[in-house]
Amino acid sequence: MKTYNSFAEIHSDLSNNTISCVELTQSYIKNIHDKKSLNIFLEVFEQSALAKAKEVDEKLKNKTAGKLAGMVIALKDNIVYKGHKVSASSKILENFESLFSATVVERLLAEDAIIIGRCNCDEFAMGSSNENSAFGNVLNPLNTKCVPGGSSGGSAAAVAADLCIAALGTDTGGSIRQPASFCGVVGLKPTYGRVSRYGAIAYASSFDQIGPLTKTVEDAALIMEVMAGTDEYDSTASSQPVPAYSKELTTTKKYKIAYLKECLEADGLDAEIKNRIYDIIEKLKAAGHTVEAVNFPYLEYLVPTYYVLTTAEASSNLARFDGINYGYRSPNATDLESTYKKSRSEGFGKEVQRRIMLGTFVLSAGYYDAYYSKGQKVRKLIQNKTNEILSNYDFIILPSTPGTAFEFGQKGADPIAMYLEDIFTVQANITGIPAISLPLGTHSKGLPFGVQLMGNMFSDGELLAFSKQLSETV
Repeated sequence: MKTYNSFAEIHSDLSNNTISCVELTQSYIKNIHDKKSLNIFLEVFEQSALAKAKEVDEKLKNKTAGKLAGMVIALKDNIVYKGHKVSASSKILENFESLFSATVVERLLAEDAIIIGRCNCDEFAMGSSNENSAFGNVLNPLNTKCVPGGSSGGSAAAVAADLCIAALGTDTGGSIRQPASFCGVVGLKPTYGRVSRYGAIAYASSFDQIGPLTKTVEDAALIMEVMAGTDEYDSTASSQPVPAYSKELTTTKKYKIAYLKECLEADGLDAEIKNRIYDIIEKLKAAGHTVEAVNFPYLEYLVPTYYVLTTAEASSNLARFDGINYGYRSPNATDLESTYKKSRSEGFGKEVQRRIMLGTFVLSAGYYDAYYSKGQKVRKLIQNKTNEILSNYDFIILPSTPGTAFEFGQKGADPIAMYLEDIFTVQANITGIPAISLPLGTHSKGLPFGVQLMGNMFSDGELLAFSKQLSETV
């Protein structure tokens, strides 16, 4: 079967009966089995996916199919699907079967998407390399010695390796955009509250956001159109009307774009990525857009602020995994206290334990004001400065990552080096604004890298339209 590079191609072949949904799903399942060594899928939902494909074929025949008919989508292993296993790639939830589906899953299925399986990820979405999964590393399909990025590394790798046409990930500090950059695909983090988080296993609730990983901006827009909107199960989901994102992708507007001087002058930024950003800036100017440098004095505070606040929220969110109600319970426990201690220390991996302990520390009585309260104040400063920039500019352009995909083991021994991988992505999560990584660069090492755009709150539609224009311009 041919390689599809967009849902539009699939839709066209389904319309003229070149292929059926069942054949398409079978070919993706075959690809997954053929590329099993990449360790991308923890489980393939063969039975339910083929049953859904058969149902969609009938609907196509009767002309009653939804707008995602034939779109084969993978889920990150922290998004729940009723009657299917979900583990957040952790031993503590191994073999747990969900009793309900996430709102995004319900909405995708209602429009006839076919959900093919669940993808490996960093345990509880904590990581930037996919080296923290309890079920082994995901290999980058473009270079198997390299990481695919994290935490949604399996989702990005699945799209890049042609194991599905799209995948869902979650983005708490760059977990969609960073692997999108490393695997050469499109990764969108929507505005906080634009997409319901109901059914996403929580890491840090005021940062987490579900979003798509795709081969094209058009596919990301279509998935967003289906997923976005208010939800009675998530009080943080916005009730703002959802535009027809996929039909509003054409723009000839000349935009005002800012670039953060401190980001492009950062010590750790790869020279080729820096040069590519400057090259794009010149092309944007030549196309009639206004592109100007602005000062952002808080770059060095982004990562510390992010880790103080997210670990605090993780400490609270992960308290529910205690070996009592569900999930892993240590066979070595002898009483209540040892049940808690042994279940959590045996069930959670090292990075998750590190973040829980750090979060518990910053929330503790003697240190709450020094760390957590201060972190919230700095978050406000960062939000105010970002909003000030975006009150004068339509978008901010910056790198998605400081470098390309690195080799396994290169940064794992030093948590600080790993945390600094998020330096360009955490700003969007701290502030709640939408951001997208576009595969617009190729390094001399042969690996791709992303260019990131950030926009105003709820400017997701305009961000997608400009992303399409930019992809075609440069």
